Amino acid sequence: MDQGLITNPKDLERMQHELESLERRISSLEDDELEVMEKIEEAQKELSQYEAMVAETDERLTALAVARDEKVAAIDEQLQDLAARRGPAGEGLPDDLVALYQRLREQKGGVGAAALRARTCTGCQLTLDSVELSRIKALPEDEVVRCEECNRILVRTSESGL
Repeated sequence: MDQGLITNPKDLERMQHELESLERRISSLEDDELEVMEKIEEAQKELSQYEAMVAETDERLTALAVARDEKVAAIDEQLQDLAARRGPAGEGLPDDLVALYQRLREQKGGVGAAALRARTCTGCQLTLDSVELSRIKALPEDEVVRCEECNRILVRTSESGL
């Protein structure tokens, strides 16, 4: 075009329009490219923030898992200690009483016997009326007494209020 090889003015004008159109298209594409690059940069920043949050959460999760495992180990140790202490305490008890206790324990969420303290069953937290207390007081000490409300075995102690 600049060398004068095109002699037809209409062809020259068409080529100039096409060149201007292509320059506008290039400019538009460059603007689009800049916008895309800005969006990529923003997305990279967000990605970095999210990656940091994930790393922080993973660290916290790991710390919580370690704490959980330590507590589970401590509870297991306590259970073993209680089971070891429970063994000698249950020796010499009649088999039918042990069977009753085990059945009640399964039914009552792990608590088959409850202390009778200050006229109250510590299993269901209900106060026994005076008639029931009189009945319990009249029974021999080796007789198994059960709460009328929750059916747990009542353990009579000096704090029972009898």
